[in-house]
Amino acid sequence: MNIFLKLTLDCEPDAAWEAITRPEVFRAVSSPLLKMASLEPGGFPPNWLGDGPHLVKISLLGIIPMGTQTIDVRFTEKPGGVRMMIDSGQALTGPLAITRNWDHRMAISSAGSQKTMYRDRLVVKAGLATPAIWLGMWVFWQYRASRLRVLSSSW
Repeated sequence: MNIFLKLTLDCEPDAAWEAITRPEVFRAVSSPLLKMASLEPGGFPPNWLGDGPHLVKISLLGIIPMGTQTIDVRFTEKPGGVRMMIDSGQALTGPLAITRNWDHRMAISSAGSQKTMYRDRLVVKAGLATPAIWLGMWVFWQYRASRLRVLSSSW
C-alpha cells in the first residue's frame, strides 16, 4: 500500500535538500512521537552519505520499545531539477519486522519564489497485516508532514 505526501515547504530547495540528508532532521520530524537512537559505533553521521545501512533503535515516546531497523539511503537526480533520497532499509525487530517491502522516497524540487515542493512516498507490504501497518504509518506520515511544515521555515 502507498502513502504519499505532497507539501510546499517555506524554504529554498537547497536548504530542504540539506535538511533531509541530515539524521538530526530525521530525528526532529519524528520526535517526540518516535525516538530514534543510533546503534552504530560513533552514533549518527552528520549527513547520510549513501554508504550502507545504518542500524537504529526506535521507541514510542522514548518509552515503549518498537524494535530496530536499518536506514539505507541512496541519492539520485531526476529531470527537472528533482533530487531524490531513497531509503531501502528494513525493520529487523519489533512490529514493523513483518513488512516484506519498504520503499521510502523523498523528492525535493523548486516550487518557485523561495519555496520547495517536497514529495514523500512510502510503499509498504506486509501480507495480511498490510492494512494495519499502512494505517499506523499513515498516521505517522501525517505527523511527519506537520513537523516538516513547522521546521522548514528555519532551514
